[in-house]
Amino acid sequence: MAAMTVHLDVVSAEEQIFSGRVETIQVTGSEGELGIHPGHAPLITAIKPGMVRLVKQHGEEEMIYVAGGVLEVQPGNVTVLADSAVRAEDLDEQAAQEAKRRAEQHIANPGADFNYAEAAQELAEAIAQLRLIQKRRK
Repeated sequence: MAAMTVHLDVVSAEEQIFSGRVETIQVTGSEGELGIHPGHAPLITAIKPGMVRLVKQHGEEEMIYVAGGVLEVQPGNVTVLADSAVRAEDLDEQAAQEAKRRAEQHIANPGADFNYAEAAQELAEAIAQLRLIQKRRK
């Protein structure tokens, strides 16, 4: 018996990252972890920087890193509108480490134009990317 699926689009301002049928989607919403399955009630929610984990039609998993955005669930269709999105295999550990170091320095030595919320967001994104890279190694 074929598993139930729902159509998912993951798009960022730059490009479409994923479009296809999936069995489940896991994402970190503003209220915590969300698992979306076919037939989920309509929903619009903000999502935090972190992983979108898709289980495609034949049980194949794909991970996409998103730097926050919006999740919209409609009957038969789910959309992730990400501020920016990167397929897990394309994440660059060097770049993420560098971004983390820069954000930490920024917080440690705030300049006149220091924006704490912005620095905290940069740090959260870098840490989420590094977590994903480490998860993929296991």
